[in-house]
Amino acid sequence: MNQSELILKTAQVSGVSKKDVEAVLKTAGDVVGAALVEDGEAILPGLGKLVTGQRAARTGRNPKTGEPVEIPASKTVKFKAAKALKDNLG
Repeated sequence: MNQSELILKTAQVSGVSKKDVEAVLKTAGDVVGAALVEDGEAILPGLGKLVTGQRAARTGRNPKTGEPVEIPASKTVKFKAAKALKDNLG
């Protein structure tokens, strides 16, 4: 499901306009992003939790030449699915 399909389906199910659904989803994205920066986690009720993590620096390989390449440390976001979501998947 892409963004347009999500907006359309949510609008149909909720009876809210597509414009309003789009605004709420954008705001939710902004709020979740801010929560990840501030607290390191954001809970999405019924779906799961987004948690920030740290990926250590490491040495990789250039697939074309085989030369070693230093890959710097970086921050990541991990998703942990809620039990209810896992149960719905079967």
